[in-house]
Amino acid sequence: MAAQLQKGDKVVVLAGKDKGKRGEIQSVNPEKATAIVGGVNMVSRHTKPSQVDAGGIKSKEAAIALSNLAIEDPKDGKPSRVGFKMVDGKKVRFAKKSGEVIDG
Repeated sequence: MAAQLQKGDKVVVLAGKDKGKRGEIQSVNPEKATAIVGGVNMVSRHTKPSQVDAGGIKSKEAAIALSNLAIEDPKDGKPSRVGFKMVDGKKVRFAKKSGEVIDG
């Protein structure tokens, strides 16, 4: 089955502590149905010192459920659902709100 959200997509967070924030998907884990979005769902990570790094408390992005994300409509930037259709014999994704093709 084709993925509705992919690496590099601009998304809007629909639920949780970062509701309304926008970012770009850095990675997707289809088995767990989660994604890492740049600048969203930041957590503090306590790291031990190593030869390369001094350690300390670092901030990093944590995974967020795909159900809490919606693609940003290419026309107006509002959240939209994703649909699939055939264009010139090729299956492409489109934003259901405006009908704009997302990748194609």
